[in-house]
Amino acid sequence: MVLESYVPVVIFAVVALLFPLGTFFATRLFRPDHPTPLKDLTYECGEVPEGVAQIQFHFQYYMFALIFVLLLWAFAWGGLLNSASPVAKFSIFLFLGIMFVATQYALKKEEVIQI
Repeated sequence: MVLESYVPVVIFAVVALLFPLGTFFATRLFRPDHPTPLKDLTYECGEVPEGVAQIQFHFQYYMFALIFVLLLWAFAWGGLLNSASPVAKFSIFLFLGIMFVATQYALKKEEVIQI
């Protein structure tokens, strides 16, 4: 009786999972496929690419993202440490450790590039 009330939720979940898969395979099935040497290049817009396709992002973008994530953690820090399980606390400190190592690596790499 209680499980019967979850039938619409299960149906919605199945449709939500199958819809992206269905559209992915439908587009593969019905799309026109006319490969040319020009379309096999880096850009498919028909223009001949100039220069290299790989660019380097500035370190500042990484720092802005890191500050954003750590700022959100700072707001929830007290609640996380007081009420979290030991696994959650370990995960928090593991994440902070990985971020510290990654930041140190990026700073060292930035120093090497600028010299």
